[in-house]
Amino acid sequence: MVAFEEKARKLVYLGELVGQSATTPLLGASRRPMLANADELGVTFIGHSSFLIQIGGQTVLADPVFAKWLVVLRRLRRPGIQVNSLPPVDAVLLTHAHMDHLNRPSLRRVVEHNCRLTGRAPVAIVPWSVGDLIQDLGFSQIVPLEWWQSTRLGRVDVTLTPAKHWGARLFNDTYRGFGGYVLRSGEQSVYHSGDTAYFSGFEEIGRRLSPEVSLLPIGAYSPDNFRGVHTSPEDALQGFLDLGSRAMIPMHFGTFRLSAEPVEEPLPRLLAAAAKAGVEDCVCALVEGETRIFEATETADEGCAPELAHSA
Repeated sequence: MVAFEEKARKLVYLGELVGQSATTPLLGASRRPMLANADELGVTFIGHSSFLIQIGGQTVLADPVFAKWLVVLRRLRRPGIQVNSLPPVDAVLLTHAHMDHLNRPSLRRVVEHNCRLTGRAPVAIVPWSVGDLIQDLGFSQIVPLEWWQSTRLGRVDVTLTPAKHWGARLFNDTYRGFGGYVLRSGEQSVYHSGDTAYFSGFEEIGRRLSPEVSLLPIGAYSPDNFRGVHTSPEDALQGFLDLGSRAMIPMHFGTFRLSAEPVEEPLPRLLAAAAKAGVEDCVCALVEGETRIFEATETADEGCAPELAHSA
């Protein structure tokens, strides 16, 4: 009886999310991305956990999702960039197989667009046991990694990092990998955590890889047991402090209604926690389509100060 009531409660909850997603007006606007110079780090927020990253002369998409629908959930905000406005892409990074991070129609469109622009398909970099999900989409190469393994992309080292999450696409394929990535080229580096709860791994990632800019998730934390696999805004801020990065860009909020907290709640909570901790200048909240350019600096402990970054 208890199990039946729990299943019924979850179905009611899912129905509420679907209904709210379908009836909420689609907000936001798309634009063309700002292009960075070869000696700059450029980070463009597309929406949810999707980013265009320019580093070391390479252009990378992380968890690109351009779809309007994820099965029964409709996105609430338009992608900040449309596929047909993308510059040539060298690689696509996928953090795990969940449908709000690995969207096959979006990936197919990215490959087709890149082939039209350049005559070549991008490389895909994935955690272990994820490559079979995308092997028919036309990528020029699929590179699987285990935690702490690295691959080389031009002048950029790409390392798969641990996370506290899970990687199943369906209910029974729990063998699939998951994680985040640190990209490094010379003095510049950026960390995309993928989905994760708060864990001691943030401190280890900071100690081993010292990312200067960290893209961290702040949504899908309610009810409270969701924090077993996701970070609240306060958890994400603590992860940022553990990492020792100089700038934090929040993600995984506002685009899809995945949990019970109000859609507009995560970012104000993060900014309030950052102000209380005295690091509000380090939080670089981007709207969809906005690009933040980080210039090479001599030190990595100056925070997200105006002279170190600009956006458009």
